[in-house]
Amino acid sequence: MNFDEFLIKMKEIQKKGFIESHRKGDTGIGKTLEDLLGITENNIAGPDFGIFELKSARKRASSMLTLFTKAPQPQGANHELLMRCGYPSRKKTNQSILFTYLGSKETLPQVDSTPNEYELHITVDSTRDNSLGLRLEIKGNVVYIANPKGVQAYYEETYLKEAFQKKYQHSLVYVLADSKKEGGKEFFHFNEAQLLNRFNFERFLSLIRSGEIKLDIRIGHYPDGRPHDHGTGFRTFPMNLPLCFAEVKKIL
Repeated sequence: MNFDEFLIKMKEIQKKGFIESHRKGDTGIGKTLEDLLGITENNIAGPDFGIFELKSARKRASSMLTLFTKAPQPQGANHELLMRCGYPSRKKTNQSILFTYLGSKETLPQVDSTPNEYELHITVDSTRDNSLGLRLEIKGNVVYIANPKGVQAYYEETYLKEAFQKKYQHSLVYVLADSKKEGGKEFFHFNEAQLLNRFNFERFLSLIRSGEIKLDIRIGHYPDGRPHDHGTGFRTFPMNLPLCFAEVKKIL
């Protein structure tokens, strides 16, 4: 399928109005769109059709999407954050591991733990210190994870650009849909699409300053004691994704 064929199919899909999701849950929107376009689902990195990567989202989604995952600089920074800002693993208390979100007042469980049983699952942004005293700070073109323990953890401009471009190395076709639920089922109306190209670092920093982009730190340990990054990543709401690109072209 080339780009012109894609546009023809998208206009036909748009005219159909609301379509029942082909799968329950968050991934239902992507699965439904791929089926309608005749794209085979796979987890292989690369373009979905032609030279284009396809991504879809609900217009008024309440959950954030991960822009990309990347451990902070310098090498070993995540381990230092874990050791000095982390807390005893909740697995020891037979409780589910929960993220500690911004402003949370919950009390962490008091259990006897060795350093290789620590974890750090927390969301950080630039608007205020979170429950562990971490905050994102921008100095020049560097994003720092400020913390009360004095751990050096940061993201330089080139480092961030490389991470973003690796995730979005192909032209991105971003399809948006209105969604509704009826009778326990979800329905989508795919009625908007944009073509996105080139990372816009200045807009990315602006979204961090406003608190629209947050950083989820999710690190713990493997059973053998080695630190494990579960995917430390920058996250935002779907509507903000186009703002991270220098070239945004409406195609539907």
